[in-house]
Amino acid sequence: MQPGNPGQDPYGQQPNQDPTAPQPPAAPYGQQPTSGQPYGQQDPYAAPQAPYGQQPTSGQPYGQQPPYQDPYGQQQPQYGGGPTYPNAGYPQAAGQNNTLGLVSMILGIASIPLLCCFYLGIPVGIAAVVTGYLARQKVAQGQANNAGQAKAGLICGAVGVGLGILLIILVVVAQVVTLPGQA
Repeated sequence: MQPGNPGQDPYGQQPNQDPTAPQPPAAPYGQQPTSGQPYGQQDPYAAPQAPYGQQPTSGQPYGQQPPYQDPYGQQQPQYGGGPTYPNAGYPQAAGQNNTLGLVSMILGIASIPLLCCFYLGIPVGIAAVVTGYLARQKVAQGQANNAGQAKAGLICGAVGVGLGILLIILVVVAQVVTLPGQA
């Protein structure tokens, strides 16, 4: 027992009892003690109780509940999504079309490793440069707001095209240098 809290034990232990005092009969193993009624039956004189999870009804037949009435008189939303709030989430400018900048950046990044696949990086890099240029025009007109993606696509596409052309030049020079029969 804690000093200062007489009669209450914070650890849930029972106070010392007289072992010779009469004990109430214990319930059989695995059963909960009841109030003198067989399992599952209720006292016919007890007040009716609503099933678990339901609110008690007043004046309604058992199992029926009155229709919900809002105490404030507000219109309740019908089934479906909850109410929407106009400024919820991240702010987005209306009417923005950022697709070209995103496509340009994806194509520009992909053009560099695609140089290993039969020079596929050159046409992909050219597409990245074209879409990046168009995306930068949309940003300048105020129709898009992703200037960074457009710039990244333009730069990566140009690097992919430049590396592709350099690779072609190196392959041609290597073929010319190793031609058999000259020397």
